[in-house]
Amino acid sequence: MSMDITFLGTGSAYPSPNRGASALVLRTEGENWLFDCGEGTQTQFMKSQLKAGKITKIFISHLHGDHLFGLPGLLCTISLSCTPQPDQPPPCVDIYGPQGLRHFLRVALELSSSQLMFSYAVHELETSCDQCPAEGHLSPTQTTSSDALHPQEQPGRSIHLDPDTDCYSLIEDKQFVVKAFRLYHRVPSFGFSVEERERPGRLNTDLLKELGLKPGPLFGRLKNGQSVTLESGRILTASEVLEPPLKGRKVCVFGDCSTALGEGFKRACQGADVLVHEATLEDGQSEKAIEHGHSTPSMAAAVALACEARTLVLYHFSQRYKPETLRRDGEDDVTELKRQAEIVLQGSGTEVILAEDFLMLPIALKKN
Repeated sequence: MSMDITFLGTGSAYPSPNRGASALVLRTEGENWLFDCGEGTQTQFMKSQLKAGKITKIFISHLHGDHLFGLPGLLCTISLSCTPQPDQPPPCVDIYGPQGLRHFLRVALELSSSQLMFSYAVHELETSCDQCPAEGHLSPTQTTSSDALHPQEQPGRSIHLDPDTDCYSLIEDKQFVVKAFRLYHRVPSFGFSVEERERPGRLNTDLLKELGLKPGPLFGRLKNGQSVTLESGRILTASEVLEPPLKGRKVCVFGDCSTALGEGFKRACQGADVLVHEATLEDGQSEKAIEHGHSTPSMAAAVALACEARTLVLYHFSQRYKPETLRRDGEDDVTELKRQAEIVLQGSGTEVILAEDFLMLPIALKKN
């Protein structure tokens, strides 16, 4: 199964001609999963090779506008191009995010009299008091919606922090395990870990030929872990002819933060193939970054080092850092941010990549 990440917006605070507001898409076969949806995300979709109509899940890291304001408009635009089939209604779009997201989306759609051609459900992550300063927490009146659902809204879950893992369990299906973990920012913020389940190892076809088996249904049964009976009467187990299982790929996306809380991020992101982390300002601006709840390249690199990530992708840059191809003499150099992260990661084997709008990053299958 193919898997890749496309960055639709890599700037902070607002969309500019050089960098869109925060948004990236994890694409697997047949599905697009959107992480954050800043203002203008739908326009970025139109400029890319992605299809917004294939979005099935949306993850919002926190409720600041540069990660959220594009969501109502994007849903309405998807609806305009949606052609439901009478015998096959479109799937429900699942949206995950902090408390208050359900109320925001419900009010935005209701006040604009927006009707959707598909259903959606908002699953809210319960926040903790240590995720932001006291003034960053919303009051219950701001996060609590009435019991009346929007006409296209399905009931969503309230997801609690698991004290044993210090994570939130969002999805567990046959293909993926998705978790969230807590971050510290000016408002409650979260990161997300998407881990692909193990794949069965390859069949030892040479051994199977020696045993007299030809490609066919028995190969499939062995591949699925079942035992088969040979013509000689011998029972052949899958473990005898299967190579070790292939470890699944793991992608982790951090929302805005000046630090990660607890041990949840380490448990969720250990050994990540790709770890996406903000680097709003350079190391020389660390005091300003921390004051505003943001990170520098060295801070992001320290997280990647703790998680033993294979690749660190920096994004969410201050708009002062233009893409290298557009930078003029005397302007801030975004490549300096990469250099600062690489100094921390020297000798670790972790690669550092600077995200740019429309960068597509393939994530290769692991091999034994």
